[in-house]
Amino acid sequence: MRGVQEIARTNTTIRMGELGVSIDDGVLRTLLGSCIGLALYDPTHKVGGLAHIVLPRSRSPNDPPGKYVDTAIPALCAQMETLAGRSLKPTARIAGGANMFSTSVTRTVGAQNLTATEQLLDELGIPLTGRHCGGEQGRRMSMDTTTGVIMIEVVGSDPIEL
Repeated sequence: MRGVQEIARTNTTIRMGELGVSIDDGVLRTLLGSCIGLALYDPTHKVGGLAHIVLPRSRSPNDPPGKYVDTAIPALCAQMETLAGRSLKPTARIAGGANMFSTSVTRTVGAQNLTATEQLLDELGIPLTGRHCGGEQGRRMSMDTTTGVIMIEVVGSDPIEL
């Protein structure tokens, strides 16, 4: 599937509009601004996935599945289940959605991404168990699929476990 990486026993950077999945042994990382980093994790099967979501809604079925909220979440769930070989019950944690241009008076892309992500997770019955969103700074997000630990790093601040 285009824009999807299957990762095992490695550290992998997920770029804008991409998805990555790993089972039991891998670290998935991404760098976020107004985009949303969505981490899904099933602790029973130690399967995790990370999406770097750019915009709320897709416009074409040919778009990369990780680029949009409405396609990234279902695609990430499907890739994780394919890797695990079974149905999963993941939880979600999200980061990003920053207002990178503080002079904007309209609703920012980051806020739109955040709202769309939270709504679709709710519709799909995926519990949102942590978030580190908003503000005016970018952040780095990483997930260790062995433990499910999510770390958030913002320049000038101590790392935060999400």
